[in-house]
Amino acid sequence: MKKYSIAFYMFLAFIISCKSKENKKIKVIKLIETSKSWNGASLPKYPDGTPKVTILKITIPPKTELKKHMHPEINAGVLLKGELTVISETKDTLYLKAGDPIVELVNLWHYGKNEADIPAEIIVFYAGIKGTPITIIKEED
Repeated sequence: MKKYSIAFYMFLAFIISCKSKENKKIKVIKLIETSKSWNGASLPKYPDGTPKVTILKITIPPKTELKKHMHPEINAGVLLKGELTVISETKDTLYLKAGDPIVELVNLWHYGKNEADIPAEIIVFYAGIKGTPITIIKEED
């Protein structure tokens, strides 16, 4: 009887082990892959120079409009929380909700606004070169 008990528990441990390995599968979801920004414009070539990667977590308070700005570097992000509207100088408009990716406009004035009642949180990855700013704020007219 003891042999059967040991065999049963070993079998049970094996089954549980197999089941737990099934739950640990790595899952990869491609959010976006593109050579264009969100308005359909082609992204510029990467400049020569020493590479610089910057990753920012940006929190935009409710009912807030950002100043007009541009990015001289390619950047992309994912909205983690809330909603965000992005408007270009040509009035192209992108509406983002939590989980949506964005490939930002490069060298084109634009601004974002959070019209919701909760903060919008976005993680943005900038791929540039040392000595180049990631954002340029437009002087007020």
